[in-house]
Amino acid sequence: MSVEAEYEEISILKEIAELLNEGTDTNDILSGVLKKLLHVTGLQTGWIFLIDENGTHHLAADEALPPALTNNTKQRMCLGNCWCVNKYNNHQLKKATNIMECKRIEEAMEENAGETCGLTHHATVPLGAGQERFGLLNVGSPYKTHFEKNELALLEAVAYQIGTALKRIKLTQREQETALIAERNRLARDLHDSVNQLLFSLSLTARAGVEMTSVAEVKQTFNYIQDLAQEALGEMRALIWQLRPQGLENGLISALRSYAEMLGLAIETNVMGAASIPGKVEEALWRIGQEALANCKKHSQSTVVKLFFHTAKDGVAMTVQDNGCGFHFEEELEIPSLGLKNMKSPTEALKGKFQLNSKPGSGTEIQIYIPF
Repeated sequence: MSVEAEYEEISILKEIAELLNEGTDTNDILSGVLKKLLHVTGLQTGWIFLIDENGTHHLAADEALPPALTNNTKQRMCLGNCWCVNKYNNHQLKKATNIMECKRIEEAMEENAGETCGLTHHATVPLGAGQERFGLLNVGSPYKTHFEKNELALLEAVAYQIGTALKRIKLTQREQETALIAERNRLARDLHDSVNQLLFSLSLTARAGVEMTSVAEVKQTFNYIQDLAQEALGEMRALIWQLRPQGLENGLISALRSYAEMLGLAIETNVMGAASIPGKVEEALWRIGQEALANCKKHSQSTVVKLFFHTAKDGVAMTVQDNGCGFHFEEELEIPSLGLKNMKSPTEALKGKFQLNSKPGSGTEIQIYIPF
């Protein structure tokens, strides 16, 4: 390799490294670095698949895909497997691969699904850092069926940079989650030590006021103050529970049972499976379960709730069911309350499924499934 070529390669890696170090949003970073890579190498088309531990891929970034691959909102790129993904999942891809015919393009041509613009092959490079694997970088150009050694070496260097950036982002997110939990615990302690104690003192003072006066109107006022203080204490305890899930160390079901009892609900539980649940999933189910139980207390006009919990090796299902008043709900309509949205959003954020069933007079059922 000539001095000029080496200098150009170093310049390319420097530009991409700077781009990778600028942000923390995975999709934005991958889209930007892919665009930069194609520009500086003269290649025209590329896409990045992120692949999870179960071998499921999703299209994280793409640039200048031919119409055959972009039809139907890029459905062909998002569904099904292909040779590069299969090789990755079978641990057959260890480094940049020179020539790989694209199964997705072949299928598009067979189905006359649109113009391919001369793209038939691509180089594919696994993305990783250390022992961690994240997905695939694929690049190509019309009528290009061969990549030189120096091209593959550059792609491998870029792929390693991307993998390192993905690992950094993952670690940063984990640190942020840990910091958030610590902050919630601190806030819960502060609320318990200050506001909770003040409300308790107010309740005792109001009770003493009732005993000290013989005037009916004054007694009534003190009784009203005491009732308000007790209600605020209940709300404060619920808030502290939400901030700091005491008892979660004894298991999710135990924590939800204790939370239901704290709300004054009688809870029946049915638990199946003994597989361990990832911490992030357990935290989400705890928050969702809290919201569901709080909704039962506030809206169902029932004091009995059923909790079904089924854990398998690849996912967990949770159902919260009451026999209360229910309400009219149609699946195609928008979720009617903020509480229900607060259950649906974290479920879908973890690629899970949220289902609500309710009819007037027939109670309400919340079904949650989260894969892992």
